[in-house]
Formats: sequence, structure tokens, C-alpha cells
Amino acid sequence: MPALGRDFWLFAIGRFISQVGWAVQEVALPLYVLDVTHSAKIMTLFVLADLIPSLLTMPIAGVIGDRYNRKALMVGLDLARGALLFGVVAFNFLGIKELLAVQVVLAIMSSFFSAGTSAMYPDLVRQEDLERANSIVMSAGIVARLIGPALGGFIYAFGGIKLAILVNSVSFFGSGLFEVFIRYEWKSRKIENLSEVIEDLVEGIRFIRSSRYLMVLVTFALAMNAFGNPFGAVIWPYSLREVLKFSSQQFGIVESSFMLGALLGNVLIATILGRKTGRYIFKLMLVNGMLLLPFIWIISPYSTIPRDIAFYVLIGMGIGMGMSNAMINVPINSNLQRAVPTEFRGRVFSALGVLANLTVPIGLVIVGPLIDHLGAWKVSALLWVGMGAVVLYYWLFHRDVLTNHEPGPQEHQ
Repeated sequence: MPALGRDFWLFAIGRFISQVGWAVQEVALPLYVLDVTHSAKIMTLFVLADLIPSLLTMPIAGVIGDRYNRKALMVGLDLARGALLFGVVAFNFLGIKELLAVQVVLAIMSSFFSAGTSAMYPDLVRQEDLERANSIVMSAGIVARLIGPALGGFIYAFGGIKLAILVNSVSFFGSGLFEVFIRYEWKSRKIENLSEVIEDLVEGIRFIRSSRYLMVLVTFALAMNAFGNPFGAVIWPYSLREVLKFSSQQFGIVESSFMLGALLGNVLIATILGRKTGRYIFKLMLVNGMLLLPFIWIISPYSTIPRDIAFYVLIGMGIGMGMSNAMINVPINSNLQRAVPTEFRGRVFSALGVLANLTVPIGLVIVGPLIDHLGAWKVSALLWVGMGAVVLYYWLFHRDVLTNHEPGPQEHQ
């Protein structure tokens, strides 16, 4: 098996370091916000402060990533993020409003960083090695998400939000140190017209609309994302901390259980199921729905389950949901990649990114206030019903597409 090369490993190691640091802060920040405010509304604001700037800057970031020096973007933005977070700690900018402003700036930086790295990364390995390289980077990302939340819970318990932010700052500096040694040449091209951004997005959306196959995949993914993201981003952490009163260590461990499940699901696909996974997508959605029911019961006022027992039940639930989610998402993403020709892929995926980010804030804006008024268990039940209705509709009318039906030429008009 040929080596992937020095530049790929510099990229992969740097990426892993920054992902671990980011995961630490991603767990510590909602803990800190909840401890200070005890409000789902405020926590929702922090999620929106990450999503909305990304939504607004994603189109221009994609063009910048194509037209300007990608390595300079990657290294410069990692070092800039490290400096920003170091300044937050050094100058004690730890108020809720200050951290909200920092979240906005980080979101904008991350949008431009992602555009540069996603365009640069395939050039670091031979085309025939892309699958292997992707599997290594994705596995490393899952491992980072697996150990990061548990580590973040312990770091927050030991040193508070200040130490968690400092750890993330150091991780960005470490990532930039590895990336600066990557050998990469890119001849930059100037942006001729800002309208190119809009034109590319419109062309991507037009291509999606021309295919029934793509329309089914895309609308299903967007609908499930609109219901599922508020659950994962707001209800799940709010319920663990505010309803069940888990410690920061317990919070981090339960969060990590989901990533452990995702890792197991990816391994199962890679070693046994492969492309056959798509055949079981509706059965996996049924499993996912059944796993949500004990969670809704546990966080309801009718539950008499002791907190320690609930902790272990939710670890098991997290593993199960992580596995099923991975085994649902991988076939959908793979089918999207297969269905879009290379010459359209950049524009189509850019359009999909904008559409996905549009649906998520709508759900979050509604869910945050609803939790404060109705309670987390009732909102969870409503989302469960909504996801069930979406799954039932697509099972009745479009299951041929979602169970690995291959798109034919007639579906692209």
C-alpha cells in the first residue's frame, strides 16, 4: 500500500489537533452559558451566532477559496483564531455578550477556513488515494469528537471556561504549526465580478431542480436536518444539564457516547455492509425513532428513573443513535456524490450548504423559546412526531430513491 505522503500527514495531524481543541470548547461553552443564564433561549442565540454568519459568508468564502492562496488562508486563519481566543483569556472577555461576539467572528473565520481547506485537500494526495485519505481524515475527526467532549467536560470541571478556551487556542496554534510546512502551490485568480457567486449558486439550484432523484434526496435531507439539528444542538444538552442535572463529567461522557456510536457505524459500513447499507435506511430510521422514546420519558416529569440509571441508559441510547445516524447519513451523502457530475459538484454542494443552513436557524429560533414555555420533553415529543411524519411521507412516495435506487439519464432533464 503506497504511502500517502508527508503533506497529507501534516494536514491530517494539524486538522486532528484543532478538532480536539474545538470539541473541548464546544462542550464547555454550552455548560458555561447554562450555568450562568439557565436559559435555552440564550443557548440558542449562541448556536445561531455560529450558523447565521456561516450562512451569510459561505457563498463568497467558496469563491475566495478558489481564487486566492489556499495554504495562506488555512495557516493564517488557524493562527488568527488561536490569537483571538488567547486574547479572550488574556483580557478576561468572558461575559455572555462578549462571548457571543467572539462566536460570530469565529464562525466567519471558520467559513473561510473550510472553503480553503476543502478545495486544497484533494490536491495533497493522488486521485487514486482519495478514498483512503478521506477515510483517515473522517476517522480522525470522529476520534476527535469522541475524546473531545469527555475531555471538555473534565477540563471545564477543573479549570472552567477559561481553561477550555485556552486549550482551544493552543490547538489552533499547533494546527497552524503543522500546516505551515505543507508544500502547496496555488496560482491565484482574481474575482472578476461578485455576481459570479450568485450565478454559481443559481446554477447549482437549477441543476438540483432538474432531477427528481436529487430533489428527493435533497428535500429529505433538509427536512430531517430542520427537525434533527435543534434536537442535537439545544434539547439534548439542555436536558442533560438543566433537566437531569448531570455533572460536567457525566455530560461529556454522554456526549462522547454518540460519537462512539458514529465510529462503530462507520466501521460497520466500511467492513461489512458497504453500499448495501442504503437498503436498511427506513429500518434504521425506525430504530432511531424508537431510541428517542426512552429519552423523552426520562426527561418528562412522569419519570421516576434514578439519575444514575438514566445516565447509563442515555449512554446506551447515545451509542445506538450514533450508529444509526451514521448508517443513515453515509448512504444519502454517497448517493448525492454519485448523482452529481464532477463539473457541477462544487456549485451543487455550495447551494446545498446554503439551503441546509437556511433550514436550521428556523428550527432553532422556534425551539429555544418553546423549551422555556412548554418544557424540553414536550418539545422533544413534537419534534419526534414531525420527524415521523417526514419519514412516513418519503416511505410512502419515494422509498425507491432512498433505498439506493440508481439515477438514470432520464431523471436529468
